[in-house]
Amino acid sequence: MKKCRYSIINLDCANCAKKIEDELNKLPQFNNVVVNFSTSKISFESDEEESLEYINKLVKNIEADATVVDISYVKENKEYHLSNLIIGLVLGLIGELIDIPFNINKILVLLGYVFLLYRPFVNAVKTLVRNKTINENALISISCIGALLLGETLEGIMVVSLYIIGKILEEKAINNTRKSIKGLLDIKQDYTTKIVNGESIQIDVEEIEKGDILIVKKGEKIPTDGVVISGSSVLDTSALTGESIPINVEKDDNVLSGSINLDNVIQMKATTEFKNSMVSKILELVEEASDKKANTETLVARLSKIYTPVVLILAILTSIILTIFTDIGITKSIYRALTFLVISCPCAIAISVPLSYFTGIGVASKNGILVKGSNYLDNLSRINKIIFDKTGTLTNGRFDVKEIKIYDKKYKEEDIIEILLKGESLSNHPIAKSLIEFFNRKIDSKDVKEYSELTGKGIKYKIGDKSIKVGTVKMCDNCNMEANLHLNIDGKHVASIIIDDGIKRNAKELISSLRSKGIKTYMFTGDKKDVALEIGKKLNIDYIKYEMLPDDKYKEYEKIKNQDDIIAFVGDGINDAPILKRADIGISMGMVGSSSAIEASDIVIMTDDLEKIDRGIEISKYTNKIIKQNLIFAVSVKIIILCLSVFGVATMWSAVFADTGVTLITILNTLKIIKKFNK
Repeated sequence: MKKCRYSIINLDCANCAKKIEDELNKLPQFNNVVVNFSTSKISFESDEEESLEYINKLVKNIEADATVVDISYVKENKEYHLSNLIIGLVLGLIGELIDIPFNINKILVLLGYVFLLYRPFVNAVKTLVRNKTINENALISISCIGALLLGETLEGIMVVSLYIIGKILEEKAINNTRKSIKGLLDIKQDYTTKIVNGESIQIDVEEIEKGDILIVKKGEKIPTDGVVISGSSVLDTSALTGESIPINVEKDDNVLSGSINLDNVIQMKATTEFKNSMVSKILELVEEASDKKANTETLVARLSKIYTPVVLILAILTSIILTIFTDIGITKSIYRALTFLVISCPCAIAISVPLSYFTGIGVASKNGILVKGSNYLDNLSRINKIIFDKTGTLTNGRFDVKEIKIYDKKYKEEDIIEILLKGESLSNHPIAKSLIEFFNRKIDSKDVKEYSELTGKGIKYKIGDKSIKVGTVKMCDNCNMEANLHLNIDGKHVASIIIDDGIKRNAKELISSLRSKGIKTYMFTGDKKDVALEIGKKLNIDYIKYEMLPDDKYKEYEKIKNQDDIIAFVGDGINDAPILKRADIGISMGMVGSSSAIEASDIVIMTDDLEKIDRGIEISKYTNKIIKQNLIFAVSVKIIILCLSVFGVATMWSAVFADTGVTLITILNTLKIIKKFNK
């Protein structure tokens, strides 16, 4: 099934996006349709090759003004035009305030209403006819036409004028927010210079093939992942990792796409096509992230669908009850009901929630934290338990030899190292690679015979007439010594190698910070008991489980999981993929993590810096704080002015503030997320 993504422009509001999404999901040829108002994107899965014209026809049957365009198309939404506002306002005010003979005043007022109400009225009618639903445009149109019929023409003109001004400012605020997020994620190089037969040609990054020789000049971004083959320079990797300190690169160093070349020209060899590069994966993750709705977002979208019809019914009931049971008269009763309608428009709630999540995801990405969905960003602030893998997560995954204990005096330390390295040089195990790197010497393993590996235990081989085993206690004959590796020659325990995989920078600070937040910490590791307990004690971890297989981690997770828990698991290896997928939030370490772990996780930390986890929690908490502020403010203002309107205290002027003014304030409040974390 093919996944398609397009841009969608001229959407009125988040409710319109939800309508398109719901209607297209009902069609059999589409699966998983998502219309994202915050990003102006539409995505779906389909087995059929649907043309852009056909998709546009379907969308326009739902929302006539919405247009589906190519994903690369960029255009700001300009639904409400300034020219209509100026002409309508001038005509209306002249007709209302200047005395002109032959009833020209009334004609000017009516023309003013036509210019001002044209867009809201047309949208309201189209929505009613096509979707059998009533939106905010209908509420404004009914209110203003009602004011005209009641003789409150000036108030009607000013209400719709202020509404349109608010919508123009709202669109500007939303477009500015989108630009801010786009700026945070602007890490793609559009073109690059390729060497072909000794000549330099400029190509689109989409045309890069694996093995291409590319030139990256000062100020340009690395176009795709690769390795430096000539030159040396300094790279700014902050867009990928959130780290502000540049890194030095030279020949044979790996470089990631999206890094900015700050100094000299370098030549590199592409190791991936652009579609498989780090930048491409990041952009895809962030684009798809906000398509996954958080609980609050989904609830708001669901309630918005029935909110407007309910409000219309309440307004009618208000008018009837006031007319029958009070002496204020039918005209004033209708006026109060019309004011009620304007106040009740749900824009502030429908827009601010998804926009806040999208902003939070963009800011997290700028800080080197890739969040794959707003539901995960939402849950991150509610974690009460967090489980860590040890090696590669809490420890650096690089194994250094701490001590060699020799139990057979016939062998010197140099002899032990030589015998050990001859066998380990044939292994791909991380410990073997680390030992080779640690001792850093040339190894001749030609005399190694009958080499074999036993998974989870170690290796065995022969050198000359000596039978050698290197591995855990399970591989060691007559060995009860506590150590990581043991060397056994001809059935005799000759030496033990104690390995120290050092604790990562900031690991202790992170655990301390999590504990201060009331989060319980766990460590699940396949390492030996004494090593696990030692590291756990140094870090002050609450619960430690050791000598675990991947299946053991999964089962232990189920044991500690309670109904109300939100549990995160942090890991980096292939063996962590099952529990990363199972956990409420799976967090993988992107710099050292395996591709399967990154794929299975919900949040990817782009560096080895564990403090990013704490940073992510802070971003999540602040985003949720902004959402609560927006919701409480919007709902409170609307309830207060609704009550005042029923008793005749609030006018339509107050109603406009309760709708458009509140919407604009909540959008501006959302921008505080960028300001706080983009320092």
